[in-house]
Amino acid sequence: MDDAPIKRWSVIAGLGTSQTLAWASSYYLIAILAPAMARDTQSSPTGVFAAFSAALLISAVLGPRVGRTIDRFGGREVLAVSNLMFAAGLRTLPLAHSLPVLWVGWLVMGAAMGLGLYDAAFATLGRMYGQTARSAITGITLIAGFASTVGWPLTALGEAALGWRGTCALWALAHLLLGLPLNLLLLPKVLGASETALPSGKPNVPMDRVMWLLGFAFAAGWFVSTAMAAHLPRLLESAGATTAQAITAASLVGPAQVAARVLEASFLSRYHPLVSARLSTLTHPVGAGALLIGGGWLAMPFTLLHGAGNGILTIARGTVPLAVFGPENYGYRLGLLGAPARILQAGAPIAFGLLIGQFGAQALIFSSLTCMAATAALLAITGSQSQTKKDEP
Repeated sequence: MDDAPIKRWSVIAGLGTSQTLAWASSYYLIAILAPAMARDTQSSPTGVFAAFSAALLISAVLGPRVGRTIDRFGGREVLAVSNLMFAAGLRTLPLAHSLPVLWVGWLVMGAAMGLGLYDAAFATLGRMYGQTARSAITGITLIAGFASTVGWPLTALGEAALGWRGTCALWALAHLLLGLPLNLLLLPKVLGASETALPSGKPNVPMDRVMWLLGFAFAAGWFVSTAMAAHLPRLLESAGATTAQAITAASLVGPAQVAARVLEASFLSRYHPLVSARLSTLTHPVGAGALLIGGGWLAMPFTLLHGAGNGILTIARGTVPLAVFGPENYGYRLGLLGAPARILQAGAPIAFGLLIGQFGAQALIFSSLTCMAATAALLAITGSQSQTKKDEP
């Protein structure tokens, strides 16, 4: 049984805020601080980004085990430990005067990301609210959708005032003073939707046809999302946009994500989450086609469409498995489905950078075909198959 509405909204607000902090101080940190980290450790930006890729791989490996733990015991303690791990990683990074020590810091950050980003938060909400978790998942993504909007300026200001080492130390302090109390105080220790303890053995979650299709679709979608995050301004300039147009257009990705999530919470919530997921993988190809045909002056419509699709895809990653398979072993499923996506994310910046170097703006053809393949995979999952999965004991 759900908590009272006021309690539910306090959970959403608290978890959304802690997720904003987690994303801002990890995933969005490196874009601002990588040059300074490379300079002060006598290495190259490539070496720093390789450490970040390793962190993503660590989070992928941990995903299924973290999800299983949340299925059994709830997410309160797991998310609290993630704050401690984030703080440890962010305090290790400033100690680095060579690349190997920097790698150690990022590997600790990778463990924290596996424990504390969206998959863990979604699993926590699924454990708490069961089939009714969709609105809560949408709610926290609405708040955390501003992670880059908040994180990038704060990190840049911190670097200008304190240097990158002091900035990392401040983010570590924020996890201890803000993130940790929010997760401990606002998340209930005894969860409501699944009171019965699950067996201690490995759950029986077969990688059947639907699981493979979903895994492929999410991996393809997040590959494109990560590639765009790393190269969007450069890509828009390759398509003919000026530097000012490219930067202005790229800045609209965040607001577009949030606007699309409002649409999901209001209009699309009346439909099966598969409908939202299919739409989310179509917006990038539509925008890319317009940009390639019309040129750089259509940079803004492209980024709005891409951002909207990315915003809805984030929600779909949590809501589609819940709707298709139900709340049983939900966290473990998220871990299994999220692992391929995080592995591809780790290689996306390098791979797409090579494509842009070889083909320029025509690299969008490859990203569009990837998204269309994801759409085809989602279309292959029918409503009747979803209902069958939900009706299984």
